[in-house]
Amino acid sequence: MLCLRTTARKTLRWSEDFGSTRISVSRRCLLTFAIETSCDDTSVSVIEKDDQNGTATIHFLENITADTRRYRGIHPIEALHSHQENLTKLVDKALKYLPVATGNWANRSRNLIIKHAGETTPRRLPDFISVARGPGMRPHLSVGLDTGKGLSVAWQIPFVGVHHMQAHLLTPRLVSALIKDEGRTEMRPERPSFPFTSILVSGGHSMLVISKSMTDHEIIASTVDIAIGEALDKSARLIIPQHLLETAENTMYGKMLEKFAFPNGAADYADYRPAVTRGEELIKRESPWGWSFTVPFANTRQLRFSFAAIHSTLTKLFSNRERTGEEISQDERIALAREAMRVCFEHLASRTIIALEALRSRNVGGEEQIRTIVVSGGVAANQFLITVLRSFLDVRGFEHIEIIAPPPFLCTDNAAMIGWAGIEMFEAGWRSELSCRALRKWTLDPRSDDGGILGPSDWSRK
Repeated sequence: MLCLRTTARKTLRWSEDFGSTRISVSRRCLLTFAIETSCDDTSVSVIEKDDQNGTATIHFLENITADTRRYRGIHPIEALHSHQENLTKLVDKALKYLPVATGNWANRSRNLIIKHAGETTPRRLPDFISVARGPGMRPHLSVGLDTGKGLSVAWQIPFVGVHHMQAHLLTPRLVSALIKDEGRTEMRPERPSFPFTSILVSGGHSMLVISKSMTDHEIIASTVDIAIGEALDKSARLIIPQHLLETAENTMYGKMLEKFAFPNGAADYADYRPAVTRGEELIKRESPWGWSFTVPFANTRQLRFSFAAIHSTLTKLFSNRERTGEEISQDERIALAREAMRVCFEHLASRTIIALEALRSRNVGGEEQIRTIVVSGGVAANQFLITVLRSFLDVRGFEHIEIIAPPPFLCTDNAAMIGWAGIEMFEAGWRSELSCRALRKWTLDPRSDDGGILGPSDWSRK
């Protein structure tokens, strides 16, 4: 079932306990078959939206992540091979979860006949295909894109090439639409309405965005070096003891770093207190072991992110200890993990506050209009990040702003978010021509040189 957790300070996060009630087939429903292959996750989903009440059902969602643990990170060739080996298997599996063609659909001539468990069952034909076409690794995207085009041609249905980052920031709108099991009394959270602020944080992206409409997203800050997720992954590979790294089931080392730093969860940072003023952010925090981290751009109000220095500091520290033969204790490693995350997250929160203050003074969206921050991407699953961001908002005069973060299983790359973004674009009349190609770089912002989401010339509108 879908559960909603609410705190008194307006922070929303949905639990990972997931399920849904199927939509009545007597109503007009929009059904899409979705594919995501932008990086190392092969994902397929079948998702449906009820046009009458705006609710949604995820009939199927499954991810297979390329096993690149021996490389201690994403390996492009291995990830590509994983897509090639697993995508068609997931497509075949997902077909069995297409809604059964009953009621008004039972007499349609264009239903799919699917064999499953020894039985032949008519299944509803999707209304269109949704596939991530960028940004991402072009060969990997092409595997999903070509498969989606093939299904579009075979089934003679439209096709939508989805912007991967647009899908991340629209994910809370999907979550708000998901149906809960019958008998549950919780109300669904309201769908974030435009304009809202988006913080997109992952292994490849760190962006602060003002989302003014479905296709108009103004990027107001981005990283000048590496993404926050990459910084956390690299930090984890240095901090976490080797014997623990070898037990990893995947290369999500940033997630391991959170568990290593806070084995008791939120109880380990219950006493966290944010810097109340900009001046307090500049105070140097030296550890009992003599080291400290430099806060990026601490002396400026520049709307830019920088996370490379975190890894550089750790690399220098560990190199010095290795050279002198000095051991690093478990307590010191835990302290390093906590400090690395704190500096990363406070840097993100500090720049967000600066941006909100600037927006308020410019009245872009206005204090009365922008009342929501959407945090999405893989790093959004980190509970300490949400605590830091919430705390900064509360002490800096933005306690009225609500933070919305999807459940962890929808933070990482997945086809359900691709399907939902495809639905929103399809409802707005947008279709992709079959000539469209994978895009390694593709901005969100229509003010960029490439024109943003609607920049490619292969869009058509019905």
